[in-house]
Amino acid sequence: MVYTIKTKKDKRDFIEADLKSQGIKKISLKMKLISLFIPKIWKYQYLLRELEYCINTGKKLRSKLISLKVQRLGAKLGFSIEPNIFGPGLCLCHNGTVVINGNCKIGANARIHAGVNIGNNVAIGANAVVNKDVPDNVTVGGVPAKIINHKGSEGLIIYGADVNYKKEGC
Repeated sequence: MVYTIKTKKDKRDFIEADLKSQGIKKISLKMKLISLFIPKIWKYQYLLRELEYCINTGKKLRSKLISLKVQRLGAKLGFSIEPNIFGPGLCLCHNGTVVINGNCKIGANARIHAGVNIGNNVAIGANAVVNKDVPDNVTVGGVPAKIINHKGSEGLIIYGADVNYKKEGC
């Protein structure tokens, strides 16, 4: 399932889901202006969602400006994440190296810790603990993760959560 932000309501819903997954209470407009009190990881996620909205609605100049902010803050935090990868409810837990390939599509309620590198063509089962490299075109699951089959992610539809956001086909 691929989730995208296409309207202001979608953006607000994604941000609220992200806040909830981080355990942060709703941030007021006044708090947004006083950015010293907002955790940098949350600021990064907020800018990433804003960038996704601008890209998906064709706001080219604004998306270029926000993209620069996302890249700068991402470099400080150790994040290399392309827009439009994660569904709602993203939780980036710690700063540190996080690299997500731009062709990945990750569903709702993803929780990413430091030291994560996600490439393509691998399906990872829910709650799997992947603690070593896995070859392309496989499905892994379990704790620790083991190869379940050699089909990979092709043709799979995984529902990460019961959410009511606009969805596009895979």
